[in-house]
Amino acid sequence: VNAGVAVAAGLAGTASPAFAGIDPSLLKTLPVQGDEAGTAQRLRQIEAIQRPASDLADVPFTDLPSGVSYREYREGKGEAVVQNGSKVAVEMSIRCKSFSTQNEPGGVKYFTTKEDTEFNELAWTVGSGELLPGLEEAMMGMHKNGLRRIEVPSTQVFPAKKADQLPLPTTKDGKRIFERLFKTDATLLFEVLVTRIK
Repeated sequence: VNAGVAVAAGLAGTASPAFAGIDPSLLKTLPVQGDEAGTAQRLRQIEAIQRPASDLADVPFTDLPSGVSYREYREGKGEAVVQNGSKVAVEMSIRCKSFSTQNEPGGVKYFTTKEDTEFNELAWTVGSGELLPGLEEAMMGMHKNGLRRIEVPSTQVFPAKKADQLPLPTTKDGKRIFERLFKTDATLLFEVLVTRIK
């Protein structure tokens, strides 16, 4: 009996979900039984705004002449755009592209504003030299709540490290990964969400 349960559990773990011709995203718009106040419905609407389906779209990378490339997942809104001299605040994570694992196939994270900064954001003036130029180049034109994944090649990451233009990790794991990065291909993937522009 136990062997049968183990086999069944193993099969359940590897099976992909079957939707039987039903689009699960459409189910989110249905009212929830017993939700007279509409709280559950409102929470779903908030989630749809914060994590729109467009975030999952397979958009091609845009290549810039410098060798940096970016992929726009969400355009964002508002009149203010990131440009030279803008004071910006972002939520950011940085992945080491050459270090991929089964859990993180897109590259292991060495830095996140959530874990490595006090207020879950990084703020600076674009063009001040505080952060690497390739990152700023690929952020040009972004609006508030815009979301991009930016790939900066090794050839720009090594000089940025020497110039102290890379955000530094504060966690033990992050520091270990960061030190290993510069013994190999140091291409970095920045996931950037703009939260403020002045």
